[in-house]
Amino acid sequence: VLMFARHSRNRNYKAEFASCRLEAVLLEFGDYHPLKPITVTESKTKKVTRKGSTSSTSSSSSSSVMDPLSSVLDGTDPLSLFAATADPTATAAAMDSSRKKRDRDDNSMIGSDFEPWSSKRGEILTRYTTTEKLSINLFMGSEKGKAVTATSAMSEKVRTRLEELDDFEEGSQKELLNLTQQDYVNRIEELNQSLKDAWASDQKVKALKIVIQCSKLLSDTSVIQFYPSKFVLITDILDTFGKLVYERIFSMCVDNRSVLPDDFSPENVNDTAKETCLNWFFKIASIRELIPRFYVEASILKCNKFLSKTGISECLPRLTCMIRGIGDPLVSVYARAYLCRVGMEVAPHLKESLNKNFFDFLLTFKQIHGDMVQNQLVLQGVELPSYLPLYSPAMDWIFQCISYHAPEALLTEMMERCKKLGNNALLLNSVMSAFRAEFIATRSMDFIGMIKECDESGFPKHLLFRSLGLNLALADPPESDQLQILNEAWKVITKLKNPQDYINCAEVWVEYTCKHFTKREVNTVLADVIKHMTPDRAFEDSYPQLQSIIKKVIAHFHDFSVLFSVEKFLPFLDMFQKESVRVEVCKCIMEAFINALTLEDEKRMLAYLINGFVKMVSFGRDFEQQLSFYVEARSMFCNLEPVLVQLIHSVNRLAMETRKVMKGNHSRKTAAFVRACVAYCFITIPSLVGIFTRLNLYLHSGQVALANQCLSQADAFFKAAISLIPEVPKTINIDGKMRPSESFLLEFLCNFFSTLLIVPDHPEHGVLFLVRELLNVIQDYTWEDSSDDKIRIYTCVLHLLSAMSQETYLYHVDKVDSNDSLYGGDSKFLAENNKLCETVMVQILEHLKALAKDEALKRQSSLGLSFFNSILAHGDLRNNKLNQLSVNLWHLAQRHGCADTRTMVKTLEYIKKRSKQPDMSHLMELALRLPLQSRT
Repeated sequence: VLMFARHSRNRNYKAEFASCRLEAVLLEFGDYHPLKPITVTESKTKKVTRKGSTSSTSSSSSSSVMDPLSSVLDGTDPLSLFAATADPTATAAAMDSSRKKRDRDDNSMIGSDFEPWSSKRGEILTRYTTTEKLSINLFMGSEKGKAVTATSAMSEKVRTRLEELDDFEEGSQKELLNLTQQDYVNRIEELNQSLKDAWASDQKVKALKIVIQCSKLLSDTSVIQFYPSKFVLITDILDTFGKLVYERIFSMCVDNRSVLPDDFSPENVNDTAKETCLNWFFKIASIRELIPRFYVEASILKCNKFLSKTGISECLPRLTCMIRGIGDPLVSVYARAYLCRVGMEVAPHLKESLNKNFFDFLLTFKQIHGDMVQNQLVLQGVELPSYLPLYSPAMDWIFQCISYHAPEALLTEMMERCKKLGNNALLLNSVMSAFRAEFIATRSMDFIGMIKECDESGFPKHLLFRSLGLNLALADPPESDQLQILNEAWKVITKLKNPQDYINCAEVWVEYTCKHFTKREVNTVLADVIKHMTPDRAFEDSYPQLQSIIKKVIAHFHDFSVLFSVEKFLPFLDMFQKESVRVEVCKCIMEAFINALTLEDEKRMLAYLINGFVKMVSFGRDFEQQLSFYVEARSMFCNLEPVLVQLIHSVNRLAMETRKVMKGNHSRKTAAFVRACVAYCFITIPSLVGIFTRLNLYLHSGQVALANQCLSQADAFFKAAISLIPEVPKTINIDGKMRPSESFLLEFLCNFFSTLLIVPDHPEHGVLFLVRELLNVIQDYTWEDSSDDKIRIYTCVLHLLSAMSQETYLYHVDKVDSNDSLYGGDSKFLAENNKLCETVMVQILEHLKALAKDEALKRQSSLGLSFFNSILAHGDLRNNKLNQLSVNLWHLAQRHGCADTRTMVKTLEYIKKRSKQPDMSHLMELALRLPLQSRT
């Protein structure tokens, strides 16, 4: 192993610095401007290849102004060039696929502005509940059919399955009575799981039986208040079934060669998949009852894609007409809602069927007031105001589907048709719930007129005003109508006798009032709420709505003083008499007007303010008083680490300022004061938590001590830093995230080495004692196996030792004799330096060998080139052995093709350039021994 320092080249730092300066070039500013367009000569090459002939090349050049972004527009960007070299057929296929996807995306697909069914189902299940007993028919799973063997005829197999379906429809079922709502939900969930289990065990007929049975439940309105929730539960099962059938058929289209794309056409579907799909539709067509036949076919509507391009567009009108055979208007409207739902999922562009469902519904809407429905309500003891809201979820969904991206003319037509039905309140409410808020808001006065004319016996007007208010919270009405709208609405709301009805409406219209009016109107509304909710302590049953009102008020009053100047605001708060609710309300108010800080944020803010104060305190040239202030501040803010860090920096600045101002006067007193400052820092740093904060402050404080000729104190700081390195954890917290610490440790050590160059050796501790201690710590530290930071540190140590072998060091500290002055190039000192170099180089070379064993070839290449550059910069390459080592490292860097060719080329060019400098001609011989390996 070569001893690096023995062959370190002598450095003339002044000459090197001068050679690194940039060469001055005179510019004619009339011809130059940094923003002036650059003229680039573009070379175009065209290859023409003919069969039976070689490729010929013709080139032309043109001078033009090139915009670096314009190439994107003409298709010459890197991705386009890459694509151009690909297989033409593959490229065409990719372009065709991209075009199909674009066409599909542009085909009126549902966007994020369409509220999905999944967001509505939870609300329906929560709202439509019952305490009455429910019943359910459970399929018991008749097993009398024999298993069909592989040798059985296909007709026998089909006959057996049809018999199983007949058996199901003819009575192999059990009716469960007196179920609570939760029991009912549990049974439905069991059926859903049974469906999945049957499908997984390849019992497709059993799965179909379960779906048919569940669909039949949708014809039962015996507990009519629960019907919307029943619809949600049953259609969940239908959705599961539809998905299973579709995925089954889709999987049959996949063979060993290709996978069916999502945007497939029927031509891509094989015969087996088509036959299976037809079998499913034939089985469903054999279902005798209308309702299960409709629902089960609608659930697999998407499967029509396997059979025909027009299958879905043909089925939707037929299924729409099929619903006309359902006599119960409530059952039929939910059937239309389900058809609209699956229609929007598989073919949202087929608007005609959606509109047809709506108009059919309007034609049959009068059935609600027919004898059949009235008799049913009498039998169940349900009043019309309780019955009509059961239609809302289905109607709202249908209206949302037809109004989605619908033109204004269609919405106006639908609004007019509703008027012809006598401004039916239920219809009007669904229109306001489903149509765009902007459409409703601009016609607010028209809707108020329609609300006034509605018959209030079936659907209360206050619910209509509530729906109108919800729209006005999202969109603004014409400014000229705003006050009249509020007066008309509040005229109805304030007359409500039922506190719950009143607060449900008031909660909505408070937001409208805050949004468009002053604190005067808001105060009036709050006073009205207090008036209605105080009698009989009605507020105790309406805390959620009252909390909502508070949130809306404070959201629109950004000035704390304005809010509390509203006369009725504090009396409104008095209604929150439940302790837990009152605390929540007060917290909400505080969060709105006071920046809530976490504990750490609060500490950070306090520290920032205190540090600002500390920086401002100055006692002039009374340095002792200044230090006393810092001592007192440390005792007061010992728990705020940022303050302690600031105090240490302030004391270090104070020490430097003292030495500068005194300029040798009262030297003993000044030295004692500086030592007091140094002692302050030395005893404060260990109280800090952040390990790199302590390391950096030890280094900084040691530098300050060294600058003030406090050599023993500087040694103490540096020793403390060295002893702290083994405690550095593998990861540290940076802005709330855990990050590896090695890169931070590498940065610190590089700074430490720069300082150690000028630190003189202690006369009692031997040559380079601090460097030795630091190397021992680095050697014992547990480094990550996948990291090369340890070797990078050793490379920096070699740079340090090379600098220490120079007759005169690159930099010094004023009035401090560094080792170049103490040893004067003594041979014993250089020998110790060489021994350390040898130790470090052994570690570096061993690591390079280990990387080859671990097949970490890229890391080996990178480190090899880095070590080569270190020798090039600091070593004397006249020495044959060192020269040979550099050649070996050059080859190692290029071995296995891991090196960056551009980097190697530039390095070689640099060596050749340096060889032309005085006393550097030997580098030309080196350059001739450094080949560039081709990667091809």
